[in-house]
Amino acid sequence: MYKQLWPLGVWWIRTTLSFIAKLRSLREKQENNSHYDLRLLLLFSAYNKPSDCPSHNPKKYLTPILFARRYSRRKAMACSSVVKLNAASSSWIAGQQSVNRRSGSAARFPTRRVSVIRAGSYTDELIKTAKSIASPGRGILAIDESNATCGKRLASIGLDNTETNRQAYRQLLLTTPGLGDYISGAILFEETLYQSTTDGKKFVDCLRDENIVPGIKVDKGLVPLPGSNNESWCQGLDGLASRSSEYYKQGARFAKWRTVVSIPCGPSALAVKEAAWGLARYAAISQDNGLVPIVEPEILLDGDHPIERTLEVAERVWAEVFYYLAENNVIFEGILLKPSMVTPGAEHKEKASPDTIAKYTLTMLKRRVPPAVPGIMFLSGGQSEVEATLNLNAMNQTPNPWHVSFSYARALQNTVLKTWQGRPENVEAAQKALLVRAKANSLAQLGKYSAEGESDEAKKGMFVKGYTY
Repeated sequence: MYKQLWPLGVWWIRTTLSFIAKLRSLREKQENNSHYDLRLLLLFSAYNKPSDCPSHNPKKYLTPILFARRYSRRKAMACSSVVKLNAASSSWIAGQQSVNRRSGSAARFPTRRVSVIRAGSYTDELIKTAKSIASPGRGILAIDESNATCGKRLASIGLDNTETNRQAYRQLLLTTPGLGDYISGAILFEETLYQSTTDGKKFVDCLRDENIVPGIKVDKGLVPLPGSNNESWCQGLDGLASRSSEYYKQGARFAKWRTVVSIPCGPSALAVKEAAWGLARYAAISQDNGLVPIVEPEILLDGDHPIERTLEVAERVWAEVFYYLAENNVIFEGILLKPSMVTPGAEHKEKASPDTIAKYTLTMLKRRVPPAVPGIMFLSGGQSEVEATLNLNAMNQTPNPWHVSFSYARALQNTVLKTWQGRPENVEAAQKALLVRAKANSLAQLGKYSAEGESDEAKKGMFVKGYTY
């Protein structure tokens, strides 16, 4: 009897080993395909039942016909199981990821976690808003200075820091005819978001009429970071969700949170991590309330370090930022970045050319920023109006994976403020000066800017050591 069964035993062993090899091979090729996993597991189980083994039941072994029938049944079972697995793994409860665990024969293999990134019911709107702001030839006008900082600007032209004067200046900016041709978004301070023109028209409505998206500064400013090298951290997470919800109701559709990193102070690992984590939490909360977050870890110009040192720090900071953005399930397609340009320290003995700055800056971005991010909106950081525009223009001489544009405050407002001087009769001239700067940066975003004809005032640097908002 044993002599009759040994050929069948050899066939059984060879077939089993063959399917084990095929199973391993297909699992490697189909690592992300759970349909193949389940199908092969069920297929293998057809050969692995003790009752089907000839040594247990010589009269009941798998003929090709019997195998085909069992394979068909198990394939159908696998398909239905995959549907159930996919449904379970994509469930989302209270913002938490659901992890499916297989049982039975599938438990022999490692369980893969299914990661799902969501931003609630605002996902489509966030992506649409981000794309609208990152539209060709347009950028962001940043007028989100705190009342104290705005007071310093007004004091430079001899005006008192009163709500009336702040409202008059912001009305000048936000009611400029044709501003929407070059500006796609405007970052406002909380006071401005709720203000109106002297005629009673809300500033938010003035922006919408020009096809400009209203934005809002949501952080609460910088304070000393204990345990660091005299560095700072940004406060404002407490109550951010409720405030963001109210800002959305008022008409804001994107938000800004600015934190800083100082190269002369290190930067310390603590400061970098705190900056990255704060930005990530803010971004997640903003998206959950319908606001596109602008992520801004400003690397200050202070210092005498070379451009290579700035590149090193920038890469480190942005690596940390994107790590925590991913950890907080932030949708990259629904954010905008506001980085510093990679330049030497303001006190460095050698000044870099626009081409050099563009080369180092784009190198950093390509190493750290995924192409899913729709827009890179640079801050000027104390550069002169012309310098900031020239550097932006240099970065747009070749195609980029993202919309590379501007989010300037002083580099758009400096000439405007000095033209206005707080006098009603100068409003029209000041608005024309704003359009000149906005158009120049619009051309720079398209890579078509020329500095010919720029005024001496626009070429003056605006760096202030230890500058705070």
